[in-house]
Amino acid sequence: MFKDKIAVITGGAKGIGKTIAEEFRKAGARVCVIDLLPGGYYQGDLADQTVLDDFARKVIADCDHVDYLINNALPLMKGLDACTYEEFNYALRVGVTAPFYLTQLFVPHFAPGACIVNISSSRDRMSQPQTESYTAAKGGISALTHALAVSLAGKVRVNAISPGWIDTDGTVHTGPDAAQQPAGRVGTPLDIANLALYLCSDKAGFITGENICIDGGMTRQMIYHNDFGWTLEGGGAR
Repeated sequence: MFKDKIAVITGGAKGIGKTIAEEFRKAGARVCVIDLLPGGYYQGDLADQTVLDDFARKVIADCDHVDYLINNALPLMKGLDACTYEEFNYALRVGVTAPFYLTQLFVPHFAPGACIVNISSSRDRMSQPQTESYTAAKGGISALTHALAVSLAGKVRVNAISPGWIDTDGTVHTGPDAAQQPAGRVGTPLDIANLALYLCSDKAGFITGENICIDGGMTRQMIYHNDFGWTLEGGGAR
């Protein structure tokens, strides 16, 4: 069902984005990746408006239209202790402004049945210390998702995926790292890619404005001191 479709993927040179790109290619789509890393369709910084303008022009010149836009690029993660004003705004430009602006640029070129999938994070609803720039960007793209879904109603379906712990290095985690997760394991990039393909398929035709969390059930656990083996030591749960 993806044969000859055009999939635009930001941050698609490694990790989750690379796997999403590979799976769309396997399914028959033509993939246009933008990333800071070289070797792909387009190399550039998503925080730069001129880069976004040039990238969008190239996609339309080469492909004529867009079927799927996957906003996956990774924002900077820094916190109150070290994040500068410029760094915080850079994270927001990559994580929120770029998805908004690319959507705006592609609006006249989205094909019938087009879909946008925004990659957020379970950090849009929970946090660790000193992660403010990343968390703010992921919270922003989660809210942007339902706003775009309403604005693009009847034209483009817009959904988000919020991954939890996804290992992008191929490590097989055992012991407590796996056992703490209700699903019994740490996630893989393919877990995210499979849902991205589903959300872009006709099978998900009645789904829009949703944010689906893939985190092995971690955010559904109630954790209290001395319950079920959880203890609080030195300010952190164990």
